[in-house]
Amino acid sequence: MTLPSTAEAIRVALVDDQQLVRSGFSMLINSQPDLDVVCQAGTGGEAVSVLSSTAADVVLMDVRMPGMDGIEATRRILEQRDSAGPRIIVLTTFDLDEYALAAIQAGASGFLLKDAPPEELLEAIRTVHRGDAVIAPSTTRRLLDHVAPLLRAPSAANERATAAVATLTAREREVFTLIAQGRSNTEIASDLFLSEATVKTHVGHILAKLGARDRVQAVVLAYEAGVVRP
Repeated sequence: MTLPSTAEAIRVALVDDQQLVRSGFSMLINSQPDLDVVCQAGTGGEAVSVLSSTAADVVLMDVRMPGMDGIEATRRILEQRDSAGPRIIVLTTFDLDEYALAAIQAGASGFLLKDAPPEELLEAIRTVHRGDAVIAPSTTRRLLDHVAPLLRAPSAANERATAAVATLTAREREVFTLIAQGRSNTEIASDLFLSEATVKTHVGHILAKLGARDRVQAVVLAYEAGVVRP
């Protein structure tokens, strides 16, 4: 088996105000032949600056930092990179952290607990880079269930979400509901007696119609539109 070269590796950026945390993550990530840490930052502002000139595929973003926090940094990084921006994984110490929810609403692709096992962190990077699965579905679901009343409160975002969902076809609505329940493409294909290729096509159309970057964003929209409830 030929291992990928550094040029083909997933480029990872680390953002955390603790040098020790960054060093530990860096050693772990660089030990993998398909992953490469390309830059580090100790503050949100530094992250925005560094990532304006350094290309990264996935960013591990500490959500709570002095000065510019991970929420604002996530928003700015994705704004400056537009649709070609990196996918961002928010790191938090609490699995019901409303900061994590705010970061997801700002465009992050999911979140992970800082004390997650090393193999879970590495798989999260690979998974979010593929863009075809939800990060830590049980943890993400717990967070969304916890803050569901906030997501369902009347707002312009909810009106937009409801209007976007209304554009889905009946079949897309079925697939969307299963995505919102945390089902994988394989599981959706089994549930609806479809091929995985057909499900992938439906998922692509759904994300485009909803204006969602990935499945995590779609799940947040499902909560906002009342498609799924705790």
